[in-house]
Amino acid sequence: MDSKKRNIVISLMVAMFLGAIEGTVVTTAIPTIVKDLQGFEIISSVFSVYLLTSAIATPIYGKLSDLYGRKNILSIGIIIFLVGSFLCGLSHNMYMLIGFRAIQGIGAGAIFTVTYTIVGDVFTIEERPKIQGIIGTVWGIASLAGPFLGGILIDILSWHWIFFINIPFGILSIILLQRNLKENFKKTKHKIDYAGTITLSMAMVIFLNIFISTENINFNHNVFVVISVLLTIILLLAFYKIERRAEEPIIPFDIFTKTSSIVNSISFLVSAILIGADVYLPIYMQNVLGFSAKVSGLALAPMSASWLIASVILGKCIVKYGAKIVILISNIILLISIILLPTLGINSPLVLVLIYVFIMGFGFGGAFTTLTLIVQESVEYNKRGAAIATNSLLRTLGQTIGVGVFGSIFNLYIIKYFIRSGIEGVDPSNLYNSSAQNVVVTAEQIKLSLNSSLHVLFMILIIISILSLVLSVLMPRIVSKPKATEV
Repeated sequence: MDSKKRNIVISLMVAMFLGAIEGTVVTTAIPTIVKDLQGFEIISSVFSVYLLTSAIATPIYGKLSDLYGRKNILSIGIIIFLVGSFLCGLSHNMYMLIGFRAIQGIGAGAIFTVTYTIVGDVFTIEERPKIQGIIGTVWGIASLAGPFLGGILIDILSWHWIFFINIPFGILSIILLQRNLKENFKKTKHKIDYAGTITLSMAMVIFLNIFISTENINFNHNVFVVISVLLTIILLLAFYKIERRAEEPIIPFDIFTKTSSIVNSISFLVSAILIGADVYLPIYMQNVLGFSAKVSGLALAPMSASWLIASVILGKCIVKYGAKIVILISNIILLISIILLPTLGINSPLVLVLIYVFIMGFGFGGAFTTLTLIVQESVEYNKRGAAIATNSLLRTLGQTIGVGVFGSIFNLYIIKYFIRSGIEGVDPSNLYNSSAQNVVVTAEQIKLSLNSSLHVLFMILIIISILSLVLSVLMPRIVSKPKATEV
């Protein structure tokens, strides 16, 4: 690898670290945050609003990177992310935190999308598994450094400070990107697809809001769901007509094939499983097993390690055995790890969690690396940003819908547990302050209710994993031939 490519890899690693450490710190600290701010009932909103705005921004960044270059668009996204992070650090209630997480999400839409677009531009298909594996080490570093540093900040100062750690990394990533990534990009005038952008954004906001606001299931909510679905369908039909006539469509429809449709569907399902594991395993370790934020964060590190190993090993197998075989193997490994989760209980040893997440990392690493490579190779350079952005959008939708649905189920089965125990009036959002509701519950009952609800979620993750495996079986065996890369 020449010095030019090496510098690009370093700059991308730093950029990826920005998003990676945000994920490990926030998912580890969220039990502390919601316990402090009394927000168990809206715990999913901290993640879902971030994912919602990220989903809206993703296709926009992908298209803009095709039109105006990767470097500057990624830098703009990082700046927006830093502003959101700073404001999150100033939050004093759940609503402020959720609002500023929305700003953070707008910036985050650029990080993973444009980063992997740059990898597809600069490196050959033989090099990419290794490069994506190297970039994947960032997740391992973030898994170790993020929770450890975040835990120290929480213990010594407060959870507010976990958001400020993003700022120095963000500034460094922008400097490295501007200095090292050289683009031979022709500056020409483009007609921005404003109508398509606005229509698609409105459709996503209305549709995803169904899953973000599912705390109260009643007649009015059902009417809201029906109206939202109808409006979404109308907007998507309008979006289709707009895109067919647009000179520079935000999502060119010729990027969709049978293979890409299955790849995007698998990405959607696996992303839902990932967010379920990332959000609820720390809750299990902290609120059921009683470990600290530092320990629960470090316990997820084996997933990052096996993710890296799978990215490198299985990535090399793609050229030799084909993408279908690799994705199939990855989904089988993922299913095995998810099937093991329901064996966890209130007295399970931590080493059991470590083993399970280690196996899980192999499935995630093999699947996501292979899916990304297929998308990168499926289109020409001038549509690569849009193709990867569309795949990223489906991943974000999987996480957003997943965390919304999981949050509703989690709250519902906490309440059901107490009702079965003869206790009514328990509010999941105020679980650790039940005396304020004139309801007396013990710490042991709280642990049992959380454990019971988590087991329901684990069973749902098994079903989603089976669906992903079925799709991997249906995926065509032949994948596009490698195309020439552009630096």
